[in-house]
Amino acid sequence: MIVVAIVGILAAIAIPTYHDYSIRSKVSELEAAMGACKTAVSEYAFMRGNLPTDTSSAGCTITSTHYVSTITVGAGGVITGTTQNIGAASEVTLTLTPTLNGGAITAWTGTHTSGLPQHIPSGFR
Repeated sequence: MIVVAIVGILAAIAIPTYHDYSIRSKVSELEAAMGACKTAVSEYAFMRGNLPTDTSSAGCTITSTHYVSTITVGAGGVITGTTQNIGAASEVTLTLTPTLNGGAITAWTGTHTSGLPQHIPSGFR
């Protein structure tokens, strides 16, 4: 009986943790897709000395996937991406904001505007 109780306790802890882990791994697909846009924005800034104002001028052409809904580049080179079908109560929206210094991007600041904290990649918390 004690073994059954111990297994039950372990399962009660492990199942929610695994669920959060699987959602976070789906969100990492968005993070990787945003990395491609990060490269495009960095190249734009290096070549022109300023930041792009929209997705097409940045040269970022990411199509949606099973877990990635949209990725857009806005004014100031800000990259915003949203998930889809990740199995969470709410979808996750991540934002990368570049810091331009002398015509080169010196830093990226990652934030999130939606999603549960346990589903957000560490670089966006």
